[in-house]
Formats: sequence, structure tokens, C-alpha cells
Amino acid sequence: MSNKIILSIETSCDDTAISILSCKESKLNILTSKVSSQIKLHAKWGGVVPNLAAREHLKNFPKLIKLALDEAKVSIDQIDFIAVTSGPGLIPALLVGVNYAKTLSYLWEKPLIGIHHIEGHIYANFVDENSKFKIQNSTQIQRKKCKIMFPILALVVSGGHTQLVLMKNHLQYEIVGQTLDDAVGEAFDKVARILGIGYPGGPAVALRASQVKSQKSKAIQDTKYNIKFPRPMLHKKNFNFSFSGLKTAVLYETKKHPELLKNKEYIAEICHEFQQACVEVLIAKTLKAAEQFNPKTILLAGGVSANTELRKQLGEAIQKSIPNTSYKIPDTSLTGDNATMIGAAAAFRWEKMTAKQKKEALLGWKMLQANANLKMN
Repeated sequence: MSNKIILSIETSCDDTAISILSCKESKLNILTSKVSSQIKLHAKWGGVVPNLAAREHLKNFPKLIKLALDEAKVSIDQIDFIAVTSGPGLIPALLVGVNYAKTLSYLWEKPLIGIHHIEGHIYANFVDENSKFKIQNSTQIQRKKCKIMFPILALVVSGGHTQLVLMKNHLQYEIVGQTLDDAVGEAFDKVARILGIGYPGGPAVALRASQVKSQKSKAIQDTKYNIKFPRPMLHKKNFNFSFSGLKTAVLYETKKHPELLKNKEYIAEICHEFQQACVEVLIAKTLKAAEQFNPKTILLAGGVSANTELRKQLGEAIQKSIPNTSYKIPDTSLTGDNATMIGAAAAFRWEKMTAKQKKEALLGWKMLQANANLKMN
């Protein structure tokens, strides 16, 4: 990988993110990573309001760009190219990010390339673990150094996607399984809304689920309310997922006992059983796909990959069932939407591009378009 400095931008949803990466001696190092969260702004709506998110992105960009350049100690002249999430995502939010990147590309006379959001999540696993830059509040959970080898099976779990992606080489993707309805992160958000425990749903559910785990045995049938939810499509022969019915099962359970919705122990046990149902299905489908495709590495990626139980239990299952397969998970600071992952994917894209394609990227400010339904290829 040639030595380059990349400025990357991510605005597919409600996080405004800018990162500067250096590629040196085949390693991706974070020089700076800035994320401006809008969680508090959207919390009262119980979800992201697209036009409101776009407005905030526009407000955040000038200060984030300045902060990023100052912190990285990088001048505009030193930047080799710009990368931006071009899709999929919320179109108002994507448009702001893409148009801002196009403006910088034009003014700075830098090449511009668009990156698929999910590709970015996958390539968060390739960021150098020894990077000198430490992201504030970063935590290391169940991470072990391992060499990433092809073929790779990536389990991508986020608010908008749940997919099993087979990679036989860099930037080569085959989606072998995906959700037929709700993504797992979306199901977490909806369950949190049903229970009235706040937004975003993933951390809210996981927090309450952990309260049960610390007090009770692992078997949910031993708990006070004996709550049991289905494991959707667990025994189907394909590798697809479905979480809509699981979310509905939570709704039906609460309708049976509306008087318990203010009972913290009851809420915690619902969260524990719901989370465990999701984790078991995700693990079972991943192992089933691994049996067929024999990957040398299994990657976990996406916002839900921050879930402690999923990280831990998937690692344990791989170690038990397919111990010769490497297991790689990103730093928790890189699981949510961030621009570092976009820059990482862009580094590999740039390396694969021909001289002609790199020259054409100088006109990226004119050609690149946001696409809310962008396909990964």
C-alpha cells in the first residue's frame, strides 16, 4: 500500500464524522477522528429525523474540518485524496456529506472517491491496532490480534443492515445471507421504544440485559418471569435472518402484562431474553455459513458489533466449533458510524485503481452522486 494521507467524511445517518488517515508501509494509522453525535437531538423523537440530521451536518462541518486538520497537524497540500460515504443511508444526510466533499475536492483540487457505507464497516477491521491515535472513551472488549486471511466471512450487523458477506479477496463481495425484514439494530430500537427505555435502543437494551446476567444464571428459564422468545429462522437451511417477529413477540408479551412495564426486573428480563435470542440466531447462521464456505477469517462489523454479548459469545462459538478460523472484531470506537472506516476502505479502493481511474477521480466533484440505495459491488 503506497504512502498516502486521506481525508474521509461520513454522514449516512445522524453522526457527522471526519477522519484523517495515513497509509504507510501497508498500515492504516489514525491521525485524527472526529464524530459529532446527534443522539440527544433525536432522542425525543425516538429515532432519526432525516432533514433535522442534514441540517446539523451542515452546521457541524466547518468546525470539524478545522479541528481535524489542526489535530492531525496536516495541511491541505499534504492530503492526497478525499473519500466520502456515497450510500446507502438517509438521502438528506448523504447529500450534505457528498456535496461538502465535492466542494472540498473542487476547491482543493483533490481526487474524490465514494465509498459504500457497509464496505466501510467491514474495513474498520483493517485499521492498525497499534495506531498512536487514541479515540476518547475507546474500550477494548474481547479483542485479540490476528492476521486477517481470505476467504473472509463478515457478519455485518447495524441499524439498517444484517448481512453475511463472503469475501474471496479485497473489495470482492457476495451477500450469502441477509435479513428479510427488520435489521437487528432496528429491532433493538423498536424493542427499546416498546419498553420505553430510551434511544438508541442497542445500548439501552444491553444495559438492562446485563443486570439480569449479573444476578441470575445464564438460563433465562431460571428467572422470575420465565420469559421465552422465539429464535426466528434458526433451523432454516438458508443463511437469511428475520427479526420482525421477534420484535412483535416482545410487544405481545408486554400487552399481556401492561402493569409490569414499570417493573425494572421485568423489563431487564425481557431485554435479556430478546438480546439472547438475537445473539443465538446471529451466531447459528454465521456458523452454518462457515460450514459451507470454509472462511479462514470471520469478521464482525457494524454498530451492533459493539454489543458485548455478541462479541463474546460469537468468539466462544467459533473457538469451540471452528478453532482454526480466525475471529476479528473492530475496536468498539469504530463500530458505530465513523469516518475512519470510510478512509480505511478508500485506502484499499485507491490501491486497486488504475492510473486512469485515479486521474478521473480528480473530477469526482463533478461526477459523484449520493445514492440512498447504493449496492455493494
